[in-house]
Amino acid sequence: MKAFVTGATGLLGNNLVRLLVQQGHEVKALVRSKEKAQKLLGDVTNVESIQGDMENVSGFAKNLEGCDVLFHTAAYFREYYQPGDHWPKLEKINVLGTVELLEAADRHGVKKAVHVSSSGVIGEADGTANEDTAASGLALDNLYFRSKVETEKAVAGFLKTHKMPVVMILPGWMYGPGDAAPTSAGQLVQDFLGRKLPGVLNGGAMIADARDVAQAMIKAVDKGKNGERYIVGGKLYKLADIMHTLEKVSGVPAPKFRIPTPLALTIAWVSQTIARLTGGTTLLTVSGIQTIANPHQISSEKAVRELGTKFRSLEDTLKDTVNWYRQQATQSTTLQREVVKT
Repeated sequence: MKAFVTGATGLLGNNLVRLLVQQGHEVKALVRSKEKAQKLLGDVTNVESIQGDMENVSGFAKNLEGCDVLFHTAAYFREYYQPGDHWPKLEKINVLGTVELLEAADRHGVKKAVHVSSSGVIGEADGTANEDTAASGLALDNLYFRSKVETEKAVAGFLKTHKMPVVMILPGWMYGPGDAAPTSAGQLVQDFLGRKLPGVLNGGAMIADARDVAQAMIKAVDKGKNGERYIVGGKLYKLADIMHTLEKVSGVPAPKFRIPTPLALTIAWVSQTIARLTGGTTLLTVSGIQTIANPHQISSEKAVRELGTKFRSLEDTLKDTVNWYRQQATQSTTLQREVVKT
């Protein structure tokens, strides 16, 4: 199989590229920076880096020629954990860009596409939510999740007028090695290791290892049904459980103070306001706190049954994530020493 992977230097994308190569496939990897791609994927053979951006699909579309499968992991997700109105970019990249990409793939003879959405678009149910559960008001209030809802609608519209099959994968909150950006999950781990977290928030989230999501995407090529959604959400964990597990695998003491949700919302609002006025960043946002404070059980049974999806333990995921960050820190320190010597 010859695969085209967007977002190849992201958490999910770089793990997907590695897994594809390990399983004997050729990969064309869409990257915005070849320098970053070299740092993250330089040790991986059988990968051709294609420099491009989802804001300009036509600029790289010709490289889809000769590919069998498109794996679309790229997305603009800054709004998920940063303040401000990012809807114009969210719509341009996540919604309109995805449709343009699918149209280009179909035009260039790609046989199937696997698109990454988010389990965050799944609303609450009386019991356990699944692929048939509609989006909640909370999801639509979060502009990132709203962009994913709109993208799924756009994909459904594409399928009505095109023959190329598209399968949708809906991951949980992903952790794992290779989170260089980092995502909000990676930032949480880094802040934990740096002992920068003042306390533990109430609430929780569905946690999935990016490598397990990547494997589900590959399985979806042969086993995924056209137009179907597959939740690859993992298991629901309290944030306190995540902190406890991080303490166990890292040896770093977890913060003891529990931050009440009303206080967290106040801190988030103040942090967002300061970030907006100064042009800075913040780990806490009101929409992020609201999402974490209202966790609900989401079933991955369909992916387990039809794609053969398996989930590794939270401990294994966080241990590998912590070890990866520590290896990066060690390599960075070694490089700095070598520079000083020269």
